[in-house]
Amino acid sequence: MDIDSAIAAPRSAARPPALEPLDALEWSQAVELPRIAATATRPAEIRRAWIHRGPENEVLALFRAVSARGEMIPAPWWLRALAEGRLDSRATGFRIEDRIAQLLSRRPGWEYVPWAADGESGYWEFMPSENGRSGHKIPTTILTTSRHDGWIDVLPAHTGTTPEPIAVAGVGGLRSRLGEFEAVR
Repeated sequence: MDIDSAIAAPRSAARPPALEPLDALEWSQAVELPRIAATATRPAEIRRAWIHRGPENEVLALFRAVSARGEMIPAPWWLRALAEGRLDSRATGFRIEDRIAQLLSRRPGWEYVPWAADGESGYWEFMPSENGRSGHKIPTTILTTSRHDGWIDVLPAHTGTTPEPIAVAGVGGLRSRLGEFEAVR
């Protein structure tokens, strides 16, 4: 046997390892909520991640760096609005969430759902609209959003295809339309 044939051919240049950008890893840790958040009854109780308590300018800088790649990343509505220059501060976003909680927690039938994806603010469901006379499988849902400057969307109770969200003009608009949204049972 020829010694040259017994020696393996040299490998072609190995591909460099694929590395995740470090800021993406940092972001996933920044939005991670503790397990205790699953029992929260209002948005203030889940504000335990770094994005909620870290220096606002650093949170915003990291968000912008990670979202610059054009991928949709988990983030609360208020941070998206803040990054777009449409909300003046994180504290303003917290106040809006707290005012919604103050309004809905006093009304029968509304329940806060804290287990949205990491980074999200949770949402409110009107439980009487689920499996009531109308037979809907998905209850009326109130979400905070950066989609418009009223910051509140309502998804009507439904079964099947998710309807288009109804844009609501802030907490005052929500208060004035709650009877309409609660009428579906």
